[in-house]
Amino acid sequence: MSGFPPYAPVVGGATQAFGAPLTANAVFLVATVREGGIDTARSVLGGISDTIKAVAFRDPTSTLTCTAGIGARVWPELARLPLPAELRPFTPVTGAVHTAPATAGDLLFHIRAERADIVFEFERQLVDALGDAVTVDDETAGFRSFDRRDLLGFVDGTANPVGIEIAEACLVGDEDPVHAGGSYVMTQKYVHPIAAWSALSTEAQEAVMGRTKADNIELDDAEDGQKAHKTLATIVDDAGAEHAIQRDNMPFGRPGAGEFGTYFLGYSRHLWVMQRMLERMFIGNPPGLHDRLLDFSTPLTGSVFFAPSAEALDALAD
Repeated sequence: MSGFPPYAPVVGGATQAFGAPLTANAVFLVATVREGGIDTARSVLGGISDTIKAVAFRDPTSTLTCTAGIGARVWPELARLPLPAELRPFTPVTGAVHTAPATAGDLLFHIRAERADIVFEFERQLVDALGDAVTVDDETAGFRSFDRRDLLGFVDGTANPVGIEIAEACLVGDEDPVHAGGSYVMTQKYVHPIAAWSALSTEAQEAVMGRTKADNIELDDAEDGQKAHKTLATIVDDAGAEHAIQRDNMPFGRPGAGEFGTYFLGYSRHLWVMQRMLERMFIGNPPGLHDRLLDFSTPLTGSVFFAPSAEALDALAD
């Protein structure tokens, strides 16, 4: 498959780094292309690899990467390629209690590095280049928390694929050859009522998550009735095959403003896998028994993008 080797180390920076290791810092930037801004957006996207080289040169060990995604609304005009087979706008999911909303966004820039100043400088140059061709819909700065824990205190991304399994889980293959090497991306920004979560006992929190808090050991699945988040977020098809996704979630927040959250970002070979995950969480399995984590995690945004391979992204500049 073409595109960034998802299990290789990042040396001096890279584009479309679908499986790059979690870094200390990240920015999730979502923007809408304004009328007349397509040509500028295309040019900037096609030049991202050069911008990465210029910024990463200051510290090649910072592992700077930027993965760019394009939404369905602007894909035909911007990419000038057929629509990826499963690409479409984010589909809201409405359950009896909770709803996953759809929000604006044509472009996604997932910027990662070990150093916050490297992330900042790359984003500054990116935003300057885009200028008034876009409107920024959301800009969220994330950070790695301890041993990859979210602000609820649990290890995040435990079920991520590893090594060569990442390519199988994340990268489109021969089923859509024009877009082979690319990946579907879903983003959601969640906020947490930390006081309410902290009021639960550790055992109650573990029952919601399906894992122990201290040592991240998986608990047994409930045979019937209410299922844990771990179970509802595991997708198995009709043939019994499990479908993993790559989660690059990061905590964010402002304690002084009472803001505590998790930015969910998932890469997948198939968009339907992430859609089914949301349906199991918000509607429930069986329906009516929603993921109890949603009682403590409120989604504010929801967007879908397709991240083309590094070669396809570079080709936009031609």
